[in-house]
Amino acid sequence: MELPLIPPMLATPGSLPPAARDARWAYETKQDGQRVVAYLPGDGSVLLRARSGLDITGAYPELRPLGAALGTTPAVLDGEVLVLDEEGRADFQLLQSRMGLAHSPALAARRAARVPAHLVLFDALHLAGRPLLSLPYARRRGELEGLGLGGPAWSVPRALVGHGEEALRATREHGLEGLVCKRLDSVYEPGVRSRAWIKIRNLRSEDVVIGGWLPGRGRLTGLPGAVLVGQRAAGRLRYVGGVGTGWSEAERAELAGLLRVAATGSCPFDPVPAVPDARWVVPRLVGEVRFSTRTREGMLRQPSWLRLRPDLAPEESAADIPDDLV
Repeated sequence: MELPLIPPMLATPGSLPPAARDARWAYETKQDGQRVVAYLPGDGSVLLRARSGLDITGAYPELRPLGAALGTTPAVLDGEVLVLDEEGRADFQLLQSRMGLAHSPALAARRAARVPAHLVLFDALHLAGRPLLSLPYARRRGELEGLGLGGPAWSVPRALVGHGEEALRATREHGLEGLVCKRLDSVYEPGVRSRAWIKIRNLRSEDVVIGGWLPGRGRLTGLPGAVLVGQRAAGRLRYVGGVGTGWSEAERAELAGLLRVAATGSCPFDPVPAVPDARWVVPRLVGEVRFSTRTREGMLRQPSWLRLRPDLAPEESAADIPDDLV
């Protein structure tokens, strides 16, 4: 059967719906993976398309049996490919080793054996020849759950109706990326970033020490494009990443002056990071950054700048790299 090409609907960053409207929303765990739309034509095959529309089926050979899960019933399903860590949480760093292998079947098969992927399904867009896009989310979700899709490499995680505060708290307590809030009466809007879906990312903030910077380009010429930051680990200042967002123009200009005064020819990080065009500074400026998670090497993911901490000296900043990442 010829299935329609459907770009995935996207969520808008925001906060929890008002408590008075809580019962009108469903809450799903925000997953740290690769968004996919799965096309099951009913002939035993499956086609996985990324958000960009690219065919990525070959990258995930363990998901091919999904094509036979509904027999001859054709379907288009929305979901996300994950790789789970030892605690059952999505680990994007592990997933990266699986991405980009759609045209390398032998390598994809070897990686699948070592780092298996899992597909979580959360919406049904087309089923048995019927378009479902105009149905409310609650109806589409019911159609999906009624399919009984549970397999060795795919599942349909539970969605919670109401109790948004409790759901968000649970994601924080379990170290999950966040929450997606979906209005029960919302239709599916292909390719649209809609206010009917709201994503809330759990972010952490910690103190860091500035050890260098990268020159800005374009309108940022003459100003820092990013600062290079570190945290203490085993008596050393370890590089944990570059931070290039979060400043106002005035804050960036102020920081430029402070960095010029602190300039040095020696890298303060141990070991020295491989960062081309880096300018080093004496590590005496402390700042606070917000980030989502850490990589296995202790690097900050998606960091953004919050503020300078002139009240803290580098040796007084409380943040250390966790011992298990050293």
